Order: sequence, then structure tokens, then C-alpha cells
Amino acid sequence: MLEKLIKEYSKKGKFNDYFGEIDIPEKDIKNYLSENLLRKDFEFIEVSEIEVIRHFIRLSALNYHLDKGIYPLGSCTMKHNPKVNEEVASYEGFLYLHPLQEEEDIQGALRLMYELIYFLKEISGMDYVSLQPPAGASGELTAMLVIKKYFMDKKEDRKIVLIPDSAHGTNPASVSMAGFVAQTIKSNSEGMIDLEDLKKNLNSQVACLMITNPNTLGIFEKNIKLIAEELHKYGALLYLDGANLNAYCGIHRPGDAGVDIMHFNLHKTFSTPHGGGGPGAGPVGAKDFLVPYLPNPKIEKKNEKYYLKYDKESIGKTASFYGNFNVFVKAYTYIRMNGIKGLKKVSQIAVLNASYLRKRLEELGFSCEYKTNTLHEFVLTLKDFKKQDVRALDIAKRLLDYYCHAPTVYFPLIVSEAFMIEPTETEPKEELDRFISVMARIKEEIKENPELVKNAPHNTPVRRLDEGKAGRELIVKWS
Repeated sequence: MLEKLIKEYSKKGKFNDYFGEIDIPEKDIKNYLSENLLRKDFEFIEVSEIEVIRHFIRLSALNYHLDKGIYPLGSCTMKHNPKVNEEVASYEGFLYLHPLQEEEDIQGALRLMYELIYFLKEISGMDYVSLQPPAGASGELTAMLVIKKYFMDKKEDRKIVLIPDSAHGTNPASVSMAGFVAQTIKSNSEGMIDLEDLKKNLNSQVACLMITNPNTLGIFEKNIKLIAEELHKYGALLYLDGANLNAYCGIHRPGDAGVDIMHFNLHKTFSTPHGGGGPGAGPVGAKDFLVPYLPNPKIEKKNEKYYLKYDKESIGKTASFYGNFNVFVKAYTYIRMNGIKGLKKVSQIAVLNASYLRKRLEELGFSCEYKTNTLHEFVLTLKDFKKQDVRALDIAKRLLDYYCHAPTVYFPLIVSEAFMIEPTETEPKEELDRFISVMARIKEEIKENPELVKNAPHNTPVRRLDEGKAGRELIVKWS
């Protein structure tokens, strides 16, 4: 084992004495807590400061992250996060705020959120945006609950939500949690929604269609306006999963194409660090007729003062207080630093990088299931390597040996041995070329020595984990 657990460094009697004696008298906790709230025993870890520092430095060196190299995890937009975002988020004026302070005490924070809402409205074409949902999937669920409340108030008992077979994996879960039933719409030969299948499934029971655009194949749904029109004929709504907004920021506004409600991923498009469970932010934007149903409170401005507004029709809260404020500060900084022209350039370079990578990999003999042009990401099918008994997972693991994070594998499900690659706009051409050369080398290895690839990785701190068992038998404590 390359690094022990911090508990294993513990030894009774270790301490740092340069703080001097503590003059605060000890109290017996039994006088303050009832017996059922007390631990039976607690083995407190005793380590020195230098041991703690070295332990976490060693762990960080073992870990692969964006500051080390390319991170082309499809559908996750793992772009570089400018360090100025962190600096602004650590300003004392933001750092020491408390969400229970009075409105007049937090005018600066309210202004930042108010202006961020304005920016997101302008970028998306929505009429209002709630910043509250703390993650992308939370944004999806919030949107579904808004749609449900809207139809309840109309006395319409709509049960069905249509989902394309290329949709994000969290979409069906959000639908189910909101009390709807998911119904799949097929893709056509171009990798887009099959309009005939959509029309066949439309009826008065349909509440909405959840669409990701570009979809998880990286293909832009060119019939988005027509899709919206067909839905609206039946009184159904169009929801957009905004996870792939990085493909057209400043170029295309979903609200102008007929989208009624959508969520953003601030942690993807607007450059706040994510992964490892957070932090994230999944704001939800909506057209006027849905705005009253968005989470409370809403931030308004009157006579140069910012205040919180509560709507009776609202679905209520979907997170504590106002959402992940720290993430708002970073996203706000990113938008202000770039401006709308800069955001447009971000998307253009993201598409250029992905297009370059796809073209070069296709020249090496890799192929995409669908031949349609893609935007910010693309999905290879690695099914041809099954002849050598090599799977997409094996190639993903081998990439780790060459200091490349693996792309997303086996998703979307409509592509056999899927390998979803999203390089983002922040990767220089030299790093893209390095990734291409690594893929070429792995291709040769499969031809000459497939066992080398099948048994990868060879150079990582840990090799292949039993991920299935880890998911089924979750043990989160050391004993």
C-alpha cells in the first residue's frame, strides 16, 4: 500500500506543545447531553502536524487531477478552473457571510446573485432563473416538480415524460422521483430524435420532453424548434438539460428555440471545480408562465435595494438557504472576466478542439457510430477491438498508464463499447496531440500484445477495483 490511513500513524501521547496550556476549564459532557447521545468510546487520532501535512501531500501526489493533464471525461466539461475564481470567492466579504443575516446586511451578496441571474437569463433566453438547486440532477428534479405543479394547477393529470434514448442517465431518475413515468423516444440514423416516433408518442397525457442539446453523442438537435412546436400542440412542455451548454454559449439561446424550462450546470459551463461529489450548482431557468413555481425565495430589486420575494405558487425550497453561494461567486467571476464575446469564443474553441480530436482519431482508424457532425464532444465505438477480446474499459484503463484521464465509457447506451470524449476549450493543441499519440500507441499494443491492455493499468497507485462490490457493500468507516 503506497499510503497508510491517517489512523495508522496515530500513537498515544503524540501532541504539539507550541500552543501552550489551554486555560479553558474542562466540562463533563454528561451534564449537557443525555446518555443515548453519547459515544461509548472514541479513539481520537493522535498525530503530529508534520505527519498530517505529509499524509495529505502524498495523497494529492498519488491522485490524478486536471492540474496534471488532460481530463476528457465526456459530458462532464472538465475545463481548467481559473485560479482568480478561487481568490474572489475567498474575499472576506463573501467568506464570513451567514445566510441568516438580514437582507440589509447582505446587499452585496444579493447583488451578485441578482446579476448572475441576469447573465444566465441573457445567455439562455429564459425569463427568470432560480439559483437554488445545488447540482445538475437537483436542477432536473426541480424542473420536473415545477412542471408537475404547473399541470396540477391547470387540473391536468399528466403522467408521461418523454426521454430520448440518447438522454443523460440521471433524467429517468429525476422523472421517477417527481412521480412521472418515463417513456423512451428513439434516435434516427443521424443520432437525433426520430420525429415520427415523437409524434407517435404525443398525446394529452404527456407533460414534457426532456432533451439534452447537443445530445450525449455531441450532436445538435437541428429540429429543436419543430420539436417544441409539436409538443406545444398538445399542451406539453419542452425541458432542456443544460449540461452541454458549453457547446454554444453566446451563439444559441434555448429560449429562442421554444424551450420552456431548463437547468444550467455552473460547475461545468462556468468553470467551478467539480468532481468527487461537489460542490455544484444547477440553477433552473423558466419562461414567464412557469416562473411563479420556481423555488422560493426569488431575488428582486426595488429602489436600488435587493430583497427576497416569496411566491405562493412556488414548489418551495429545493436546497437550504439560497443554494451554493460559493459556486455562484466563481461562476459570476468567470462570466464577468469573459463577457459575452469571450463566452462565445470559449464555445467555439471547445467545438474546434473536439472536432480536431475526432478527425485525427478517425484518421487513425477509430470510428463514431453516427457520422453526423458533432460539437463539443463525440462518442467513439470501440466494438471492433472485441475481436482481440479488448473492451472499451480496457482501453480506458490503459490510458491511465500514460497520464491521461479516461473518457466516459459505456454511455450513451445506444453506442456499443461507447467512448465519450470531451476535451474542452482549455486544452492546448500539444496536449490534444499527446492524447492522439497515446491512443495510436494503445491501438498498436492491442494488435501486438492485447494482454498488456486487458490487464491495465500497470503504473497507478491502485489497479482494478471491484466497483460493483463497492457499490453494493458500502463501508465508509475504518475499524
